[in-house]
Amino acid sequence: MHRLLRATALVMIVIGAAAMESAAQGGDPIIGTWELNVAKSKYTPGPAVESQTRTYEVAGKLIKVSSKGVDGTGKPTAASWSMAYDGKDRPQTGNPNADTLSLKRVNDSTVEFTQKKAGKVVITGTRTISPDGKVMTITSKGTNALGQTIDNVEVFEKR
Repeated sequence: MHRLLRATALVMIVIGAAAMESAAQGGDPIIGTWELNVAKSKYTPGPAVESQTRTYEVAGKLIKVSSKGVDGTGKPTAASWSMAYDGKDRPQTGNPNADTLSLKRVNDSTVEFTQKKAGKVVITGTRTISPDGKVMTITSKGTNALGQTIDNVEVFEKR
């Protein structure tokens, strides 16, 4: 009887831990669709992005991200990546400035990120979500693919 009780308790602990991990990602305020508010954003140097929509969704232990929009020269853009808050470099596609991204959670609403190109750090910044969960602000500094120093603030609103 004690073996059965212990086995049942162990199974419940494992199920509980898996549920908590799933709930933690599912409860991440980043999950959903976000639209860039160009008027509230700042791009140095320009030109400013004309539009961008990002979608964040849970995909197992990772969060899958897709981005579509129009760049400052009127060309369509599309990018995708998967992320986790473990500080590990993960590949990005469609980003001319970087080929990997790593993230570390600072607190429930703030994440620090590092982007690299060919193994070299090119951009660092933070992503903060407002207390009401409706505004995401991404600040980034570094060097873009053209060798220009960037200092950007992007403001997204949740749909």
